[in-house]
Amino acid sequence: MATTTEQPERSVPKITFTDAEAGAQDFPSSTSRSYNYYEPAKRRASIYEDVTVDVQPDPSRHLTQGWVYGFADGPGGYPAEWTELRSSDWHAFRDPNGEWEQTIYRNNASIVRQIGANLDAARSEGAFERWSAGWTRVIAEHVGAWMHVEQGLGMHVFVPAQRDAPSNMINNAICVNSVHKLRFAQDLALYNLAVSEARTDFDGKAHLQTWAEDPAWQGVRENAEGLTGIRDWAKAVFCTSMVFEPLVGELFRSHFVMQVAAPNGDFVTPTLMGVGENDFDRDLAYTTALFGGLADDPEHGKHNRETMAGWLAEWVPRSVQAARRLQPVWSQANAKVVRFEDALDRVRVRTREIAETLEVETPKELQG
Repeated sequence: MATTTEQPERSVPKITFTDAEAGAQDFPSSTSRSYNYYEPAKRRASIYEDVTVDVQPDPSRHLTQGWVYGFADGPGGYPAEWTELRSSDWHAFRDPNGEWEQTIYRNNASIVRQIGANLDAARSEGAFERWSAGWTRVIAEHVGAWMHVEQGLGMHVFVPAQRDAPSNMINNAICVNSVHKLRFAQDLALYNLAVSEARTDFDGKAHLQTWAEDPAWQGVRENAEGLTGIRDWAKAVFCTSMVFEPLVGELFRSHFVMQVAAPNGDFVTPTLMGVGENDFDRDLAYTTALFGGLADDPEHGKHNRETMAGWLAEWVPRSVQAARRLQPVWSQANAKVVRFEDALDRVRVRTREIAETLEVETPKELQG
């Protein structure tokens, strides 16, 4: 007959409920199936808000002992002193485009497919071969030169600015802006290669000399390089998106290329430039929301409006001068359908309207 031996009783800590553990307390939303640690812009939080709001920590909100890291020669984290503008709540901004990781990939993948389809159709129809020699030079020299602007602003204005912005909502929107710029510069570079393969008389390197030496482009180059030297992140974004882009970028992309290409037998390049204009419209939406909120800040609004008026007074003359130096480009197209002065007047009005939404004083260069 088998015998059994008793096992010694193990000493296991007993679970004691104190009603202090998570889920045990009664609080206003304890019966809710969802919980937000922030105030959503609408009745229900969006996915954009869920994955963006407060991802970047801030001692003014959820860190009780200061920044969890810092720089050896300065304050920690994201100091408010990195811009001259002030805000009573840097976390109040919401991107009207609702940009987050999924939208970046989805929107840009759609654009790349669209451009690829347009190029395939142009190749199969022999569209590039039907351009005149004069218009072909315009594409090689001037449209090609614009890729340097997009690359420079994307890499040296918006990439540094998105690092310095004091909340994840702001730097997320600026980051998408940099993605738009860098992708569009790549679009132009690939377009240059596509035309080089289609036409033996197309000089794919002409844009290098144009950017470096053509007098018509040296104002744009000086303006763009000056913007890359601004270390105040808000000033860099403001002066680029709300001054340079409408006065110079929109002038060239929309009021030259998109207006003049078709009468010169080119129905392909406007589709490419239209993508750049669509990028600008989306980026302008977040910048007007950002700086509009700062202009209306209940505590710092007056200071911010005065500061932005000063930025306009400093940078509008530079961009107007850069725009005026582009005038010879308008004369190089065989078919001339728009006067340079008319185009410049339109973008001056456009820039003035953007500034007026902030209720800031506009420089005389924007007046009619």
